[in-house]
Amino acid sequence: MTSRIVVIPTRRAHSNHAEVARSIGVDIIAGRYAEGTRLPGDAEMIAMFGVSRPVLRESVKTLVAKGLLTTKARVGTVVRERGAWNMFDADVLAWHLDAGIDKRFLNDLAEIRLAVEPRAAMLAATRRSAEDLAELRRSMERMRLEASDSAGFADADLALHVAVARASGNLFMRSIGHVIEAALRASFLLSAPVEPEDRDAVLRWHQKIVDAIAAGDAEAASEAMVYVIHNGMSRHEGTVIETALADPLSSANTGEQA
Repeated sequence: MTSRIVVIPTRRAHSNHAEVARSIGVDIIAGRYAEGTRLPGDAEMIAMFGVSRPVLRESVKTLVAKGLLTTKARVGTVVRERGAWNMFDADVLAWHLDAGIDKRFLNDLAEIRLAVEPRAAMLAATRRSAEDLAELRRSMERMRLEASDSAGFADADLALHVAVARASGNLFMRSIGHVIEAALRASFLLSAPVEPEDRDAVLRWHQKIVDAIAAGDAEAASEAMVYVIHNGMSRHEGTVIETALADPLSSANTGEQA
């Protein structure tokens, strides 16, 4: 995949200051206000948005709290470097989708998933409840029933991954799963397995996650999760990992013929 930008519109804010914060935030993330640059003065911003000074100041306070801006005496309001942005803030993630996500965003998302989700799958294999297994199986069935390029398929895929995080029993993993839901859904929509062989591979490997968790096989669950994430990354790149080249569960006891 090239570095093209894909816009995934999100819900609009419900208050004046929140909407102004969203608009400025999207402009910052899209690069219209570059890192280290100063925002226009209050008078210009007030005229631009048609809001009062208190509303503008509340908007700026919101962006400062999220790490996008800093205010300096005799300097003004300055855009902070990307490393300071709170990427686990739900608004910041939503604004990225509004501004347009690119290869860098998707790779960063995949890397944090690789740091968390395989471990969550391992824990789920030892901690899952009957209710957790039922939810995993429901999500798997929904994936099988939905068209690969549909929002329903992406939603079912997301529900399965959130269910794994919940089944891990780790509150931090569960929280991360909920925070990045919108970004995950966008990623799943963009990596939809439209070709029949891609769909078969996606369903097969997600089923391996579910089966390994059900069997209490922590290692197999982790390996299957790693494969699923890498497979999604490869579709973002415009290629598909061939299962014949890497099938770490081919002899695992997951309840399915490899």
